[in-house]
Amino acid sequence: MAFLKTYARLWTDDLDQALPLLEELTGEQPHLRLAFEQVALAAIGNFLVIAGPAEERARYSHASATVVVDDLDALLATLTSAGATVTTPTTGGPTGRFLYARHADGAEIEYVEWTPELVRRIIPG
Repeated sequence: MAFLKTYARLWTDDLDQALPLLEELTGEQPHLRLAFEQVALAAIGNFLVIAGPAEERARYSHASATVVVDDLDALLATLTSAGATVTTPTTGGPTGRFLYARHADGAEIEYVEWTPELVRRIIPG
């Protein structure tokens, strides 16, 4: 199991307002943009920008980062053996599969296994 990408999470009311500065700072355009439930998301550089009403964003604010892995099942076995607690079980989403886990030290992370197409498109070679 390998980590493919790690995103710092940024929270905003308005995605379109947040992106121009991030484009300037990173020198990149968003490589991923989508809606999930009641929030809008954009991935740019090493940032995952999560936008929407504060009460909707709060549903996801317990995780401090989003980590893309190549094998969610292997990750789950490692997390379990290390005493982590799965707080959101493996679920399908628009980019593949994900879960949320709280590590034994209290840190909570969202782990995502992207679809093969997304990995080919976004992860260098």
